[in-house]
Amino acid sequence: MTLLPDSGLSLAAEFPAPTHEQWQGLVAGVLRKSGRDVSGAAAEDALSTSLEDGLTTRPLYTAADAPGDAGMPGFAPFTRGGTPGGPAPGGWDVRQRHARTDPARTNEAVLDDLANGTTSLWLAVGAAGVPVSGLAEALDGVYLDLAPIALDAGDEFPAACAELLRLYDERDVPRGEVRGTLGADPIGRLARTGDETPGLQDAAAELAGRCHREYPELRALVVDALPYHEAGGSAVQELGCSLAAGVAALRDLTAAGLSVEAACGQLEFRYAATADQFLTIAKLRAARRLWARVAEVSGAGPAGAAQRQHAVTSSVMMTRRDPWVNMLRTTVASLAAGGGGGRGAAQGAGGPTPQRGAPGRPPPRPRARAGAPPPDSVTVLPFDHTLGLPDGFARRIARNTSTILIEESHLGRVIDPAGGSWYVERLTDDLAHAAWAWFQEIERAGGQRAALRDGLIAERLAATWATRSEKLARRREPVTGVSEFPQLGEAPVVRDAPPPAATGGLPTVHRDDAFEALRSRSDAHLASTGARPRVLLAALGPAAAHTARVTFASNLFQSGGVEPVHDPVTVDATTVADALTASGTTLACLCSSDPVYAEQAAQVAAALKAAGATRVYLAGRPGEQRETLIRAGVDEFVAVGDDAVAVLSAALDHLGVAR
Repeated sequence: MTLLPDSGLSLAAEFPAPTHEQWQGLVAGVLRKSGRDVSGAAAEDALSTSLEDGLTTRPLYTAADAPGDAGMPGFAPFTRGGTPGGPAPGGWDVRQRHARTDPARTNEAVLDDLANGTTSLWLAVGAAGVPVSGLAEALDGVYLDLAPIALDAGDEFPAACAELLRLYDERDVPRGEVRGTLGADPIGRLARTGDETPGLQDAAAELAGRCHREYPELRALVVDALPYHEAGGSAVQELGCSLAAGVAALRDLTAAGLSVEAACGQLEFRYAATADQFLTIAKLRAARRLWARVAEVSGAGPAGAAQRQHAVTSSVMMTRRDPWVNMLRTTVASLAAGGGGGRGAAQGAGGPTPQRGAPGRPPPRPRARAGAPPPDSVTVLPFDHTLGLPDGFARRIARNTSTILIEESHLGRVIDPAGGSWYVERLTDDLAHAAWAWFQEIERAGGQRAALRDGLIAERLAATWATRSEKLARRREPVTGVSEFPQLGEAPVVRDAPPPAATGGLPTVHRDDAFEALRSRSDAHLASTGARPRVLLAALGPAAAHTARVTFASNLFQSGGVEPVHDPVTVDATTVADALTASGTTLACLCSSDPVYAEQAAQVAAALKAAGATRVYLAGRPGEQRETLIRAGVDEFVAVGDDAVAVLSAALDHLGVAR
């Protein structure tokens, strides 16, 4: 509310303050125009959106919805951030992932990234990336005192960590300046492979003890929540599983002799950031709050309760078709990751990391304040991530996404940018309570390891993914470039194959899985016959009558790899037979407005059947005309909200396209 200078008068003083009830009345009036006779709270409920895990977002939030004091940044419960300091010009740690098996090519890519905006490296080592023996070559020319390293070595982490620590000593990096994460994660390996390699748990605890004693800024373990997200889990399930895995790690480390606070200091938590901006922001905020509670009841002090996070843009949301759209998805996800807490002033933030071989070593970048924790990290997966190993252009776009948000949008200069939003604060609170309940259920089942072994977690994640898959199949959760606005003629993007992923544990899913299977059938048909499966779009009446449903039908069939033929532009009962013959298909879909259907659809459907059509669709729901149209030859009606995957799979079957 703005005051006039020196007047003490409010600009809104002459306007009455509206009430919540008045707003509900206005909403009810609009809904009545669309045929929905509701009022009061029911009108507001009609505009609410159901989320997973029984959560709901409402159309309007007021101060009454705020759950209470969220605290201050840098103080328990750390909802608003892990650091209290003022602006952080360097933003978050831009962590780029590398998973090539060739050390020389890895080194080339690493140096390029570090010279152009990346501030830390996430290296896949062992079976998933560069061999342990090639780690020195992969990091040749990298200033290890300035570029933190995060390892991802699976069950080879003892050897990989030993080799990295040897490199630090060999290159005279003071142990107090070694930063990063060694990536030991026995529980994450169990989730991904279903296997518990003997000795990994003890090796992780021993490594954590060594880091605590000798490397004060280096963390040994990662609590990776990505396996649960990538298996189709919800935000609540991802949070609850991360808490249970974190508690299991605390038990292991304290049993090995570390104090609770020292054990907390050895953990980094990894979460997925999705294109659902506000849900991601609330999830990262809730994660810090929940872990602060775990640390508190475990006996850790404030220094050990601040959760360090590594946010990774979701691979589940990435598509294989029209992968360029992934740039938009990862931009929103990285914005959400930064807004949810990926910030903090530290060594390594605020510009490119120097590399050997560059013409002159730039001055070191600002280091952290004494005692300040390193910044949280954000990894933007390249847009071609699901297609294989990224090329230089894809890596450039990925790192520049963070650079633009930090350097041009100045997102890192704002502490908790979503804080104070009644919606975000309520969503954070709802997520925290639901995740805590799931965490307690896992604990009652014997803890994270037991819940993984017994199938409890797999069962719950599968149920969540089945529900979401239904929404995807019905295009209630549209995927641009896949289930909406697909392009059958797009040139495929080809990349080098990545190392084989770990299997045997939780599955890995993608939003485009069902439609990708349909498109693959179409591709195989094209390769074997020289043509894609087709459908004739039999448009009736003028363009003004049929354009909307032609567009709908064209999108629908292309999303399954069926090529629409719209030639001629308009047909009738006398011309449709020739159009069907010329199209080279036996599938047809009538497209027009309901009034035109009433005049022409029955005759055109009959003519199509007489001309040899094996399947006649009609776009829309004709109501009273339905039985007449079925008798005339219409086999199926397709409309918004139908199971598109089922419709398209059956269409390919009718055309004889192999599964």
